[in-house]
Amino acid sequence: MKDELTKDGKDAVGTSRRAFLRGGAVAGASLVTGTGLARAAETPDPLITEIQPWASEFGEAVDANPYGLPIHFESHVKRQYVEWLTESPVSSINFTPIHALEGTITPQGCAFERHHSGSIELSKQDYRLMINGLVEKPLVFTFEDLLRFPRTTTTAFCECAANGGMEWGGAQLEGCQYTQGMIHNMEYVGVPLSVLLAEAGVKPEGKWLYAEGADASSNGRSFPMEKVMDDMMLAFFANGEALRKEHGYPARLVVPGWEGNMWVKWVRRLGIYDKAVESREETSKYTDLMPDGRARKWTWVMDAKSVITSPSPQVPIRHGKGPLVISGLAWSGNGRVTRVDVSLDGGKNWTTARITGQALPKALTRFHLDIEWDGSEMLLQSRAVDETGYVQPTKDALRAIRGRNNVYHNNGIQTWWVKADGEVENVEIA
Repeated sequence: MKDELTKDGKDAVGTSRRAFLRGGAVAGASLVTGTGLARAAETPDPLITEIQPWASEFGEAVDANPYGLPIHFESHVKRQYVEWLTESPVSSINFTPIHALEGTITPQGCAFERHHSGSIELSKQDYRLMINGLVEKPLVFTFEDLLRFPRTTTTAFCECAANGGMEWGGAQLEGCQYTQGMIHNMEYVGVPLSVLLAEAGVKPEGKWLYAEGADASSNGRSFPMEKVMDDMMLAFFANGEALRKEHGYPARLVVPGWEGNMWVKWVRRLGIYDKAVESREETSKYTDLMPDGRARKWTWVMDAKSVITSPSPQVPIRHGKGPLVISGLAWSGNGRVTRVDVSLDGGKNWTTARITGQALPKALTRFHLDIEWDGSEMLLQSRAVDETGYVQPTKDALRAIRGRNNVYHNNGIQTWWVKADGEVENVEIA
């Protein structure tokens, strides 16, 4: 069953736990025309005029930190776990601090985790990958075997299908880390699955691949062969270094544009079949319950989405009136983000933001909008458009088709209420 939300991008009217009447908060801002941000030097600044400790003492030696970590001033930039979301942290999720990051690449150390039976230790020496099923030559590879194959590089976002899932019933959690932080974006290096399958020789009747993880949950998903041969990868490196333990060391699947549960970690087996396996993770889980009791199946693609990361509930405006940089992220599993619009008044009017840096297909894209804020309330929204023409819908437009009993694939427009004092709250507009 397919949604009919592709190119309209229209607002819909609805209600939520925290609802604002349209027009109740009026945006008081305009585009920046000039800044004049430098402070006049009317009185001496001791941080300039007096010699500071860092300018009069030796710093740390080059061998003080053989593996560099963020400076302690940035200790707040970390993954967060919400205790009440799940019964146990072993089968749970934490959230990327997207509100505190810039650019598009997510450091491995703060990229979100999702485990079904905990993060395991699996050494390169103990690692094995089996290819079996409908192949000419069943094979088993060691890690060293895999390193001998030609490699490729891709940058892609990995987003949990439940990202934003708590918001189906209304505005719930404060902060884009908690509402939209089940996502990260990394540069991966590994071997295309098409290369490995060519070594084994897929039989003509082999139409599906089933990938299975080595952890206790044996997390596994089915993939149509078209996707496998297109852009799927067995990755060993992320952001220039080996995968972290929590991200599937020493090898994981990369499935650009598709939901995160399919990015099988610690992958141990690739089985080729004539049909989908229909495992637990693609039948009782990771399907979308519709209002009539049916469930949407095979909803793999993560549709176009965006969120303003600053200002946001965890990043209030502290500097008062004047120039304000609005920053956010956009992405689409269908390809490249071609435009991001920003509204200051809850969707009444839209301004096209500037895309900063290169907009890569199926990867996070950074956008900015520079405005002059006069201290009035704003209802901030962003709306992504991808290269297929798909326009990010409102939450109510999604609910009109899928209802409120869903968990997955909520790519509705997020609203932040910026108050006159600069504080920011997660709200919805009715």
